[in-house]
Amino acid sequence: MSERVDSDTPAATERPTPYSGASQAAIVHHYDISNDFYGVWLDSTLTYSCGLWKHDEDTLKTAQEHKLDYLARASGAVAKKRVLDIGCGWGGMLRRLRNRHDVEHVVGLTLSEAQAGSISGWADGSCEVRVENWADHAPAGAYDAILSIEAFEHFAAMGMSRIARVGAYRDFFARCHEWLPRHGRLVLQTSVKGNNMRLEIQTVRDMRFIVDRIFPESELPWASEILQASEHRFDVVGARNDPEDYVRTLGEWLGRLRRNRLRAEGMLGEEVVADYERYLGAAADAFANRHLGLMRIIFERV
Repeated sequence: MSERVDSDTPAATERPTPYSGASQAAIVHHYDISNDFYGVWLDSTLTYSCGLWKHDEDTLKTAQEHKLDYLARASGAVAKKRVLDIGCGWGGMLRRLRNRHDVEHVVGLTLSEAQAGSISGWADGSCEVRVENWADHAPAGAYDAILSIEAFEHFAAMGMSRIARVGAYRDFFARCHEWLPRHGRLVLQTSVKGNNMRLEIQTVRDMRFIVDRIFPESELPWASEILQASEHRFDVVGARNDPEDYVRTLGEWLGRLRRNRLRAEGMLGEEVVADYERYLGAAADAFANRHLGLMRIIFERV
């Protein structure tokens, strides 16, 4: 008699879902426009993700450092040998893991040549950056911890059905499961769709604008899709939703961009700067009105 296999349980014969998220061209459209432009309105660590605001007197930089430290500790990466950052941006987490948290070797994946070039300018043998999709990643060995900070939003394309999105996310979790030891941790920070669906007409227009002009080919997940996709591979050992942290972070970015508008326009022109001002302001409103959420989820491999 053959053994019954639950259709929801990963099996040895399960085939990975072909990658169906944002293309490298779509990533380049956003992240490769100019390192100097991002330097105008991000903090000095070039951290392009929501900070963790702990005190009224926090600056943008200290909020970003709080976030990096929180995620590093939550992932169990401190003083470990090999840690992977999927969607490493300009390397803020890689540098923090190496310099503050005593990680022996850090690996960062990005699809942006501009970001990789920036990291290469300061990286040494303990820091490896690859212009590579996570779906194509073939590590030399296992990782002690994995982090992914606001890259998950690009792992499914606009227009995919819920079933298709969950399938794509399941492949991501399958890869991470393969690369981690038992009880190894994966930490995600990602924007998600919020449950307040009472959208004003202008909000709909702004959200459509962000998809069309700022983040093409990308789709935000529902929190429930993330949890469903992780089933049978990871336990959730911690989760928090911090939309107000993003309201404050976006407000800081927008204020910096407006104060340095002439400099930014000299780099990319008035139209691009106006687009980014609209995007940052509209996104802040969406988080404030709970049309969007900001999830930080701690997974542990089973």
